[in-house]
Amino acid sequence: MFETLREQRAARRWKLFFRLVWLAIVGSVVWLWFQQAEMAGAVSAPHTALIEVKGEIASGAEASADNVLSSVRAAFDDEGAQAVVLLIDSPGGSPVQAGIINDEITRLKALHQKKVYAVVEETCASAAYYIAAAADEIYVDKASLVGSIGVLMEGFGFTGLMDKVGVERRLMVAGQNKAMLDPFSPQDEAQRAYIQSMLGEIHAQFIEVVKKGRGARLKETPDTFTGLVWSGQQAVQQGLADGLGSLDYVARELVKAEEIVDYTQRENVGLRLARELGVHMGEGIFKAARGAGIELR
Repeated sequence: MFETLREQRAARRWKLFFRLVWLAIVGSVVWLWFQQAEMAGAVSAPHTALIEVKGEIASGAEASADNVLSSVRAAFDDEGAQAVVLLIDSPGGSPVQAGIINDEITRLKALHQKKVYAVVEETCASAAYYIAAAADEIYVDKASLVGSIGVLMEGFGFTGLMDKVGVERRLMVAGQNKAMLDPFSPQDEAQRAYIQSMLGEIHAQFIEVVKKGRGARLKETPDTFTGLVWSGQQAVQQGLADGLGSLDYVARELVKAEEIVDYTQRENVGLRLARELGVHMGEGIFKAARGAGIELR
């Protein structure tokens, strides 16, 4: 009888706990909705639209094409946004994602007749500069790292190590190039030349985008497209950037709209909370079931 009462009390406690959890989730979602509604009502006045491009540029990352372009489209659609500023701090990433972003920004600029500025914080390299090239003007800090206009594909080869430890690679394929770049097989010269040719093609695409974006401002040298990185001050001298300036400088002096509104798409707080609480709830249910003598098979 006492055991039954104990189980009933535990069940009531868990029921109350679940109700409180769902109340917290609903409250968070409603709060977020009101915050977004307030923001939507507050951006009608003239302002500078801010979009952050930070971290690795890759599918599924915070700086993916989906996330960045959702932010960019929202900024262009808002009549109060006088211009769009890309605040960049990224070492690069996928040329595909960067190419998608560059193409869409170019299209939206022509459609909406709004200027786009890129402002570099610490780093704007490789795919990040690919994106920045779509901007009408690029501003950097004198110590920013800018450039790295090149393409790479990396990997390892373990054939020497395998020979030393006596490991034999047994690989069967249908299609003579199916195992291309396999790290446990000797490098094939014809395959290496093919990959190098493909990298050269992607590099040429990158170069074309930079030349188109920078135009006559670019002071091309033999080192411009070799993958070197320059300081912000050197980037200005070489025409890879237009001047030294911060986000506030661009908003105040160039856009002439000191109010800055952040359009950056970030993970929904309510959904993240719900997911995390769902995990904890699942663990709680499992522990409670075990404590009550119930087996989960």
